[in-house]
Amino acid sequence: MNKEKEVIVNRYGQSIIGIEVVTELFNKEDSKRLFLESLVFLIQQSKPLITDVDAVIKNSGLKETCTPCVMLRKDVKEYSLRNIINLPDYELVNVFILFLELFKVAYQRRFLLERNNPNKWWYWDLNSKENVDKIFSEHDDTVVKETID
Repeated sequence: MNKEKEVIVNRYGQSIIGIEVVTELFNKEDSKRLFLESLVFLIQQSKPLITDVDAVIKNSGLKETCTPCVMLRKDVKEYSLRNIINLPDYELVNVFILFLELFKVAYQRRFLLERNNPNKWWYWDLNSKENVDKIFSEHDDTVVKETID
């Protein structure tokens, strides 16, 4: 996942943008599983807890009995999330929605603790154009302005 996509996902975590923006990115991906693997990295960085799962499923709008939800109830560790990624292709949209909500719940808890940590740009205020510009200038990356402005 490139820096632009990471910023977009983290902006979703901060409730700056809606799920439809991230869903559009996911739908454009040729390798949806690779996108999900990158999302697992961001989820683990946010340190999810098994106690997050009820809120995650509720926020996702998915049925508790759908396979990704049943699997998530067992564990939120990286290994378990990678197993969920291996579900059949027809489950990947549900996996994406569930993972995005898991990220958001865990991220928001960490955001309260780490907000504006100078060493962790993903916890900066990503609604600030100045902060977003700084992220891309320091990482020698480019940004598509329409997604950030």
